[in-house]
Amino acid sequence: MDTDASLGRLLLPEGAPDCLDMGRLRQVGGRPTDLLYALKAALKSADQSLAESFWSGAPVDMLVRTRAWVVEQILLTAWGRMFPADAGMALIAVGGFGRGELHPYSDVDLMVLLGGKSRSAHDSKAIERFVMLLWDAGFYLGHSVRTLKECTAEARKDVVTATNLMESRYLAGDPGLFDAMREQTDVSRIWSGPEFFEAKFREQVERHERFEDTAYNLEPNIKEGPGGLRDIQMIGWVAKRHFGAETLHALVDHGFLTEPEFQELHAGQVFLWRIRFALHLLAGRGEDRLLFDFQRQIAQRFGYAEQANSNEAIEQFMQDYYRVVMQLERLNERLLQLFQEALLPDDSHDGEMIAEGFRVAHGFLEVTDEQMFTRRPLALLEIFLLLAQREDIHGVRAATVRQIGDHLELIDDDFRNAPEVMACFFELLRQPSGVYTQLQRMNRYGVLAALIPAFAQVTGRMQFDLFHVYTVDQHILFVVRNLRRFAYGKYARSFPRAPAIFESLEHPEILYLAALFHDIAKGRGGDHSELGAKDATAFCACLPMPEQHRNLVAWLVEQHLLMSQTAQRKDISDPEIVHEFAMAMGNTTRLQYLYLLTVADIAATSPKLWNSWKDGLLWELYVAARDTLAEGIETPVDRQQHTARQRESARQAMLGQGFEPGAVGHLIENLPASAFMRFSPGQMQWAASQVLQAPQPGRALVAVREKTDRKVSEVFVSAPDFVGLIATTTTVFDEMGLNVLAARVVTTRDGRSFDLFQVMDARDGPLNENDSLKLRERLESLLERKTVVQPMRRKLPRRLRPFVSVPEVHFTTARGGTVTAVEVHCTDRPGLLSQLAAAMVECGLRIHDAMIATFGDRVEDTFLVSDREDRLLDEALQAELVSSINRHLNVA
Repeated sequence: MDTDASLGRLLLPEGAPDCLDMGRLRQVGGRPTDLLYALKAALKSADQSLAESFWSGAPVDMLVRTRAWVVEQILLTAWGRMFPADAGMALIAVGGFGRGELHPYSDVDLMVLLGGKSRSAHDSKAIERFVMLLWDAGFYLGHSVRTLKECTAEARKDVVTATNLMESRYLAGDPGLFDAMREQTDVSRIWSGPEFFEAKFREQVERHERFEDTAYNLEPNIKEGPGGLRDIQMIGWVAKRHFGAETLHALVDHGFLTEPEFQELHAGQVFLWRIRFALHLLAGRGEDRLLFDFQRQIAQRFGYAEQANSNEAIEQFMQDYYRVVMQLERLNERLLQLFQEALLPDDSHDGEMIAEGFRVAHGFLEVTDEQMFTRRPLALLEIFLLLAQREDIHGVRAATVRQIGDHLELIDDDFRNAPEVMACFFELLRQPSGVYTQLQRMNRYGVLAALIPAFAQVTGRMQFDLFHVYTVDQHILFVVRNLRRFAYGKYARSFPRAPAIFESLEHPEILYLAALFHDIAKGRGGDHSELGAKDATAFCACLPMPEQHRNLVAWLVEQHLLMSQTAQRKDISDPEIVHEFAMAMGNTTRLQYLYLLTVADIAATSPKLWNSWKDGLLWELYVAARDTLAEGIETPVDRQQHTARQRESARQAMLGQGFEPGAVGHLIENLPASAFMRFSPGQMQWAASQVLQAPQPGRALVAVREKTDRKVSEVFVSAPDFVGLIATTTTVFDEMGLNVLAARVVTTRDGRSFDLFQVMDARDGPLNENDSLKLRERLESLLERKTVVQPMRRKLPRRLRPFVSVPEVHFTTARGGTVTAVEVHCTDRPGLLSQLAAAMVECGLRIHDAMIATFGDRVEDTFLVSDREDRLLDEALQAELVSSINRHLNVA
């Protein structure tokens, strides 16, 4: 920041565009409207000029400082016109404006400092007119009005206020008042070094927690998120309090930062400033979230090459972004640790030698000499093993972290192939605690990517969709974190079943290795599961583990999607599906490992993706496959025999409840075989009992019950069938904001629906009593009158818009060639199921069954349908259906 030393005001940066006509600004007439018009025009003209300069490639650091200078000149003009020199007040810049840094729509942080002991002596109306003038002129203000006494009291009470005042800069009015404020609120007088550091550090920790403590969110906040601009400012604040440093480069002089590290810090700041400047211009507002809408635009503006029908440009741009913030996050951690060691030393283990070449200093692990890693490269891995074994040590001392970074080139092929190196890494994976923490630390320090080169390729790699919320490397590590949570058993509410299975495993390191490699081949082209299995095989060949364990790791990587795809895309109530899955497992050991990996994988994909419904679905498949394996998988499933058993079981259950034998027999024989394949025994007994005890047989019937084990509601619908029954049902669900998770659609031989839906409300839970009653009454009324309700037209949510594409619709035959299977792959949206059903009604189709599968922003739903005459869909009707679906989804 270049300032006039005598006044503290900004100087116009060298090379700045000519964007403000100061002569014209000074010649403004005396009327308030003239002043407002002049200020507004000056700001608009300057901002337009700066925007043109930015898109033409002008240096962003110069533009950010130029805009602060422009804003300062306009403010000084307004203040000079509205307040006399002896007004007993001072106008002060704080926050980003105090630092001399303003982006196109940044808040202009101002403080009006009042002289005297009270506010009463000042013209509050004049201050209000000044503030309103600035708002009307187009400024986005963050302003306060305080007395000296209030400034001091607030600075003592609140570290944020103290920090703002520490960066304050005089603009206009009484300079003596400003000097008195700076003296009384001098942070070194009112906050001790340790207190200030602890408060600011706690502030950063809380801020990072709001972003899942990761810089790798798909729509990152480039200012507040980990590795963002606020982390750079954090370093500056602590440096200013500790050293009185006015610039980050002063840390080089104090030995806290090397010149290359400073250059890296500066380059990272400029990179983030470019993105933020572009965000403001594209959004037309102060926007710090790198939203999906803007990622594509910025990638194109910044010159990233786009391939036809791909998101390569966006993914390249975002990978560059994530790698920059990762480096900034590392620098922030290292520098704050240096301050922590200096300000908050922990001498409880000081000087303790815990292994050859390692000792504890101020609570952190350090090497005993600077040549340690050169003399003994193995120490680059040993340090993480020691930390896993000693949880009482806070971490690695900052100077040693720097040395690790300086010696990463030692991790070459010879290093990776050394038996003692691989034995050390394998021993880390076998530790009872600290596995995730140290793998995460290895990733932050660059060691993990050096040890496993394939991991380096996915570092910072994102996938432009809503299913994968984190970058590939962060997702992989979160899978390991979830596996460790199973081991600790502390997350029983989220994972009620996994801990017990994990406890039975003899070799959890197999799971950690599978987690590290399951997505490591993302972005290479080809099947990432197969490619990852090959990588895992090669890596595990160097580890001191039995061949059968290596084979299990490779198998888990290659098959890591099998269980989730089977559970979510196939009908796991079908014994043939379960038998096929059990055959793929081969034994219970594989099933246990794959179940745990699958749960950890899904839960690490997105915080919102894992819920009791998916937990129950996977568990149902696990239990069914386990029982099938126990019974033996040599004998194929006999569908007719299974159906007959289920039919007889349902009959006996109904008779056991006291229902009249004739009515039971009529209902059971009236149900097609598919009902006994699709409904579980419990579902069949409940649905059948609702029909048998209906007060008005033959009329429309809707029943609702809560499934407490999955925290969902089941809705049973029995009504005279008509074209549009499913469309009406799903539209009512949509009207009530219900999310349909599964559908079992059956038509009885006498033409009645026998449909079961599993739904969640808008809070991802079961329906309450009032909503259940409302649903029953509305649906029964509509279905009794055979009313076809048109689906609601909803505005597409902002997050989904960048991902909307023309649906893929595939046609095959099913059930022995008796019905047409319509498979629809498209972007998820509110009310999608009702729109699809309405499209089918429009084409006069009968829906015989439906399977619902949602994967983040993608839906893969399958409907078994026929035409009005129960025939297969011909080519003309197929084309009509595709057109109708596109029209209903507004993508025609």
